[in-house]
Amino acid sequence: MLLPVVVLLLVRAFVAEPFQIPSTSMVPTLAPGEHVLADKLAYRLHGPRRGDLVVFRRPQTNEVLLKRVVAVAGQRVGIADGVLVVDGRRPAEPYVHDKRLLDSQYFGPVTVPRGSIFVLGDRRSDSIDSRRFGAVPVDDVIGRVDARIWPPSRWKVF
Repeated sequence: MLLPVVVLLLVRAFVAEPFQIPSTSMVPTLAPGEHVLADKLAYRLHGPRRGDLVVFRRPQTNEVLLKRVVAVAGQRVGIADGVLVVDGRRPAEPYVHDKRLLDSQYFGPVTVPRGSIFVLGDRRSDSIDSRRFGAVPVDDVIGRVDARIWPPSRWKVF
């Protein structure tokens, strides 16, 4: 009877962990109250990639957050008139739906330091992210979000 509990705790500690979405910063991809599963082994062979959804510890506060990787080490990232620009290009971002709310918004550009990633919420107008707290050290990444597991009607693999 104790063995299943121990196995479950070990899986949660080292393999995969569920997280609940607390805010609207990832709408429309993820809504408040939904649950995701973070793969803690995803970055054993390679680091986070642009477009990944990641769970990480916020620099300075250690608060656990979930955001999208928009740039990796060595890339130059900024926002020009509300539009993300990475290395001088505007990447396709079909998951961002509030671009009209971002007109006249500017940030950077900054170069992402070695061993770090730059993260933004999909709902940029309502997101505390790397624009506020800077690049996130890869060592602070808990895992890659691979699936939305709750509610069942919105189950999805990313």
